[in-house]
Amino acid sequence: MPCLLSQEGDLKITAIHPDPSQADKLPYSPSIRVQGGGDILFISGSTAIPLYHSHPHVHEEHELPDDISEQTRRAMDDIKLSLDACGLTWNNVVKVTKYLTDMREADDMHAVMAEYMGDWKPASSMVCINNLSSPGARIEIDMIAVAPPNDK
Repeated sequence: MPCLLSQEGDLKITAIHPDPSQADKLPYSPSIRVQGGGDILFISGSTAIPLYHSHPHVHEEHELPDDISEQTRRAMDDIKLSLDACGLTWNNVVKVTKYLTDMREADDMHAVMAEYMGDWKPASSMVCINNLSSPGARIEIDMIAVAPPNDK
């Protein structure tokens, strides 16, 4: 049976597990079903650099910790700013894309993400890449969230 996450008005977000008995083995859901009308928030990729930083880049803004857990926390904190600005929570996130420079750090990254997302596991993709936009960045995360339509 699918796991209903939230229902607000006519919006229902459901994690779909073809085999629910195996759901605890994954740090994500195989798919997410969004039913009813809703607004969609596309959150740009976040790294460990400050959300608002200078362009062209200023070297001092790009001095990053080497630890993947700390880099993940910084990226998640920046993403939370966008969710908060729209009155949304982690439970509104339906899709995550994670870009790592070292796939061996995926478990540590997932552990930190679970600190933020709790039991909710949106649909997810993970890609290993050579470089990110900031020297020293080891992770970038983007998300898609849905919310009940804003009729104001």
